[in-house]
Amino acid sequence: MSDLSPGIEITAASVSLGGQLVLEGLTLRLTEARIGVLGRNGSGKSTLLRLIAGLIGPDSGTVRVDGADPFLDRKAALAALGILFQNPDHQILFPTVEEELAFGLLQQGLGRAEAAARVAALLQDEGRAHWAKAPVTTLSQGQRHYLCLLAVLLMEPRTILLDEPLAGLDLPTQARLARRFAALPQRLVTITHDPAVLAGADRVLWLEAGRVVADGPPGKVIPAFTAEMARIGARDADANLAG
Repeated sequence: MSDLSPGIEITAASVSLGGQLVLEGLTLRLTEARIGVLGRNGSGKSTLLRLIAGLIGPDSGTVRVDGADPFLDRKAALAALGILFQNPDHQILFPTVEEELAFGLLQQGLGRAEAAARVAALLQDEGRAHWAKAPVTTLSQGQRHYLCLLAVLLMEPRTILLDEPLAGLDLPTQARLARRFAALPQRLVTITHDPAVLAGADRVLWLEAGRVVADGPPGKVIPAFTAEMARIGARDADANLAG
């Protein structure tokens, strides 16, 4: 694996959405090659991803990615970070594969000719030159997910944020993507509720109600998380809902 970037520094960051505190006073330094963020739905993990990506800013505290504020310095964020969302249809903007792949390069300031050449070279290297003119709507869910990954890789970010990267995909597609992720030289920050996805991580953070309740190697954090989820699941989760 190649040398990694300086990393992600979050200091006393809090975020409220719709009047509700979602992240509370988070302080983290993320420098490892493979980092997982584990938590239930509503734990704040997706908000943390958006905070790191600069899609939202903190209400208080600071966020730095490779030394830059990703919310205020979007040019720096484009070079530092790539994002792969859970649903590719929330990410894809253009009707054809080649247009979708070229968009990020154009955003980085490349000319159209150079962007088109890079797209063509990538598709050729991937054995998918025949995809270039294909309407995105003709691709399967797994193929659209792969297209989004290729678009991110073309921009050569130093860190890639993965939001539930294997959710909703069949097993062969999951296996292919997992192998591709494992071989990438970039730092990967994976947001998930599935502990199995993080078995090979260097570090796992367990987020609950906007706070980190455990932080360490997967062999320590994942069993604790799994045991707590089993304990919660054994209760009648609907018993306390207001009528």
